[in-house]
Amino acid sequence: MTTYSALTTLAGEDAAYDMAEALEDLVPEPTGVGVFEIEDGSGLWEVAVYFTEKPDAGALAVFSALFDAKPFNISEIPDQDWVSKVQRELAPVEAGRFFVYGSHDADKLPEGKIPLLIDAAMAFGTGHHGTTKGCLEAFDTLLSDGFDGRRILDVGCGTAVLAMAAAKMLPGTILASDIDPVAVDVAQANVVSNGLKDQVKTLVAAGLDAAPIAQNGPYDLIFANILKGPLISLAPEISANVVEGGYVILSGILNEQAEEVAAVYAKNGFNTAQKAEIVDWTTLIMRKN
Repeated sequence: MTTYSALTTLAGEDAAYDMAEALEDLVPEPTGVGVFEIEDGSGLWEVAVYFTEKPDAGALAVFSALFDAKPFNISEIPDQDWVSKVQRELAPVEAGRFFVYGSHDADKLPEGKIPLLIDAAMAFGTGHHGTTKGCLEAFDTLLSDGFDGRRILDVGCGTAVLAMAAAKMLPGTILASDIDPVAVDVAQANVVSNGLKDQVKTLVAAGLDAAPIAQNGPYDLIFANILKGPLISLAPEISANVVEGGYVILSGILNEQAEEVAAVYAKNGFNTAQKAEIVDWTTLIMRKN
């Protein structure tokens, strides 16, 4: 079955979400509406609308005018088995001692690597993105330097690949939280498929705002692979939950944003231990004074 997408961009998060809410009343009715920040520092947001019937171009043009957005780009999406397609195209990823793979590549596990099974039902956090790979490589660096912390938190965990990497290497219970309940469901499925349900506990939380997070802290290491804005706003709270001499691994940071993020964390008691770039993305290891 052919489906359709309609994409536009406009300035401002509030305007984008207001537009998305209004678009839900379109006829024909959309099957889904998504809002995404364009991570180039422009302040623009993308609104994506999906349909099983060809959308009304005139109605979409009215919405563009009402919300001061660019004209919608309407496209046909051919019917495909997207999960199978992604599985075929996503090769395994090596990041330091870790090997991230899908079940379709289970026969490719190299000796001496720590396997992390992430299937492609949701692509974010598979290890192919520079931020996830950067965090795994940063954690590998800490381990090589002798890090042996027991209390670990993965904020904005996505697929929970970082929490699982920690659980494969260190004792103790690892917490993995995300603001998105769907992401937490995916994370829990991955935890089970990797045989780590007794070591990794998943939960829905906005930032660090959850009783289990407070009860399990303070932490020897916090992973926060999110975005510049949340990283900056969470800096005081993250600092309050890291032990002296503990670490944060921060990513979701465009290269040109790294100095600003590092400066905010410096004001909250951290020194930069390592800065690494993968294509457009920077990962920071920072140690609490």
